[in-house]
Amino acid sequence: MNKTRNNIIAILLLSVVPGFHLSYAQQSDKGSRTVWEGVYTKEQEKRGETLYAQHCSSCHGPDLLGNDEAAPLSGSAFLSNWDGLTVGDLAERVRISMPPNNLGKLTRQQITDILSYVLGVNSFPAGKAELDPKAEALKQIRIDGSKPKSTK
Repeated sequence: MNKTRNNIIAILLLSVVPGFHLSYAQQSDKGSRTVWEGVYTKEQEKRGETLYAQHCSSCHGPDLLGNDEAAPLSGSAFLSNWDGLTVGDLAERVRISMPPNNLGKLTRQQITDILSYVLGVNSFPAGKAELDPKAEALKQIRIDGSKPKSTK
């Protein structure tokens, strides 16, 4: 009887622990910084603008507003789609699905430069350090659609 009870307790604990770990991992992966903290440079944004014109504007438009087939990359529709997610989530979406006619063409650095341009067009401020193309770093930067209130 004791052995059966201990087995049931062990099974219950094992079924709860993975769920707790996943929940904790998802929470800790939501980004410790935000796009409002100057996560890219103006130079990187300029490189991204050139790359965007070459690889993205034919579908997403020169104004980044998208069309019937391509999602907007600026404005309220873009912000509502990505609010609360990370720059890493956005970079991964681009990495695995863009450009649709030539998947895998863009390097991580090119994607990061393009995202710097997208952030700039969406009025997120530039900073002193470039946006790091490493996935782990990008996952630490949360996209917040609303500018935080000053803490001063």
